[in-house]
Amino acid sequence: MLFRSFSLEAFRTAMARRAFLRTSGVGVGAAALSLLESRAKGEAAGAGSADVKKPGRIHPPLPGLPHHAPKAKHVIYIHTNGGPSQIDLWDYKPKLVDYFDKDIPASIRGEQRLTTMTSGQSRLPVAPSKFKFEQAGACGRWICTELLPHTAKVVDKIALVKTVHTNAINHDPANTFVMTGSEIPGKASLGSWLSYGLGSESDDLPAFVVFTPLPDINPSQAIFTRMWSSGFLPTRYTGVALRGSGDPVLYLQNPAGVSRAGRRRTLDTLGGLNARGFERYADPEIQTRIAQYEMAFRMQASVPSLVDISDETEATLQMYGDDVKKTGSFTHSLLLARRLVERGVRVVQILHRGWDQHLNLPNDLRAQCLDTDQATAALVQDLDARGLLDETLVVWGGEFGRTVYSQGTLTKDNYGRDHHPRNFCMWMAGGGVKGGFSYGETDDFSYNVVENPVHVNSFNATILHLMGIDHERFTFKFQGLDQKLTGVEPQRVVKEIVA
Repeated sequence: MLFRSFSLEAFRTAMARRAFLRTSGVGVGAAALSLLESRAKGEAAGAGSADVKKPGRIHPPLPGLPHHAPKAKHVIYIHTNGGPSQIDLWDYKPKLVDYFDKDIPASIRGEQRLTTMTSGQSRLPVAPSKFKFEQAGACGRWICTELLPHTAKVVDKIALVKTVHTNAINHDPANTFVMTGSEIPGKASLGSWLSYGLGSESDDLPAFVVFTPLPDINPSQAIFTRMWSSGFLPTRYTGVALRGSGDPVLYLQNPAGVSRAGRRRTLDTLGGLNARGFERYADPEIQTRIAQYEMAFRMQASVPSLVDISDETEATLQMYGDDVKKTGSFTHSLLLARRLVERGVRVVQILHRGWDQHLNLPNDLRAQCLDTDQATAALVQDLDARGLLDETLVVWGGEFGRTVYSQGTLTKDNYGRDHHPRNFCMWMAGGGVKGGFSYGETDDFSYNVVENPVHVNSFNATILHLMGIDHERFTFKFQGLDQKLTGVEPQRVVKEIVA
């Protein structure tokens, strides 16, 4: 066997070259690094001084973005993890009362696969919704006012898509799909794509913030960090999850005896060492480390004022509901979401679990709606009252819907529903969508799309469009492919819902 001799410096050069070829976006990272250094120098000199030249943004957009004039600047995405029942909330099917406890017709069911949770049932009996629907708003939207009385008051602000469909029938791949455009883990999430492409107007908070409030029921339902992960993008674009108890961010306070000025000097020294490491190895994760240290320092000052809601009026707090002061609750998370977009944060994601009602749906779905309905409507109203709704896109939806047939024992007052990927409901409000608008239709069993299907990746393409991004042109080179949030198959922007 022959061995070739390399000097240490030649080895370092080769490793740096490999690191460069493994990655893209190094130029952007170097610019960000330079920006952080200029910020640090500015603060050290006295950032409050009028003589200090104001540097650029901490989270700048990519060159050339946005592609077109955006309708929205921010996204607040409420993910109802588990698959809320479209039949019991949005997709009104009054004719189903005549089919109670009758088997779903074979012509309706077709060849759809079943999950293992219902494939062993001897029957698939139709279960009409037991809840009351009424028409609401000037648009006359049919909605379950029994479960969503507060959301019913804002339907004129909502664009409802009744025909969203997905490829996945189980939670993990379906959640991964709706959030990353692929069932395969390792891809970048929607929030990471947006923060990577558009940056943020806030210099003192992350571009992408995540909340994971616990519901009153089924709190053990799993959610995965891949739903806000940066995947193949540099890890600095991963969402920052704020904690629901204790300090929102661990180690927010400096240890006893450590001053803010001392912390600043430490970070400046550490940043210099890391910068030298980047010059030598061109590893973008070094840039991530520098950016994270710098953002953590800034958050020590910005987060306490963010979570201090004592400056909110009593009327605002009452509008959100009783849990608004309960740290870690869904209600508290939505109020903080509004405060975050006020401060320029690009994307806020709230993942609310517990919507997987295989059994005992009437009781458990009611509990979920009691936990979320008032605050969801209040968020829309609050943004609107502050002039923020026009520039903030609010998104609501899960990973799939529920079946018209019952899982388990069916009675007039109790039933369950299995997973249903063929059609489910999602909605958007504000941010350039048509309020009081409904798109797509399903059959009388809410089992098949009969008009205007919308794939989850087309739904995401529409979000990108509203934020000023052409989903076909928004790519990142990885593993030899031009990766996109919307995948490799053709998708379209649902322009019918765009104002």
